[in-house]
Amino acid sequence: MIELKEITKKYGDFRAVDNLNLTVDQGEIFGFLGPNGAGKTTTIKMIAGVLEPSVGTITICGIDMLRQPEAAKRKIGFIPDRPYLYEKLTGMEFLKFTADLYGVPDEIYRKKARKYLAMFSLADWSDELIESYSHGMKQRLIMSAALLHEPEIIIVDEPMVGLDPAAIIMVKELFQSLARNGVTVFMSTHTLAVAEDTCDRIGIIHHGHLIASGTTADLRREANVTDADLEKVFLNLTNTAN
Repeated sequence: MIELKEITKKYGDFRAVDNLNLTVDQGEIFGFLGPNGAGKTTTIKMIAGVLEPSVGTITICGIDMLRQPEAAKRKIGFIPDRPYLYEKLTGMEFLKFTADLYGVPDEIYRKKARKYLAMFSLADWSDELIESYSHGMKQRLIMSAALLHEPEIIIVDEPMVGLDPAAIIMVKELFQSLARNGVTVFMSTHTLAVAEDTCDRIGIIHHGHLIASGTTADLRREANVTDADLEKVFLNLTNTAN
């Protein structure tokens, strides 16, 4: 569903991402971890079609992102870590705007909007201006918008930032439910416990390079720590790669 081949992103002489190769299958929840500045958000933005790689190809559901960007982006629901929202719109107006961008028919939009606003505890705020929303509410609204067109791939950068414990549990269960129904979830996070609990496989990026990828059991073997949590595995692998 997601395939990256020899992806490099350069800013002048600096390589934020360097020769990244990665495949994520249909229905898989893939966690993408790395220290600050490792290249996580740059990679996320390239997969979502927000940034263009300097070198390499990105394929989304068999569609080349560079050659057919609109077709590829229609397959994606993108949840950035710092969502840009039109704050003079109400929550419902923003969902309508998003639905129109993706060509979602009105009757489906209304049903989906009510469903996700209720799911994310935003129903009572649907007619309030977004500028009055808390950070967590804005995060939940952008998640609602990303799901409206029933994407085949969810790309999410730091999904749990600003969410309370109940919302974190709900989002984890939502991602697992989507994956069971064949949706691919690519998730970048600093919350190692969430990655360990939720993801089928995990990749670790460091200095722009993918230094490890596999199940938590695979990563423990690679880090030579057979009985440790993901935090210890992460620290061992990234310290070794320095």
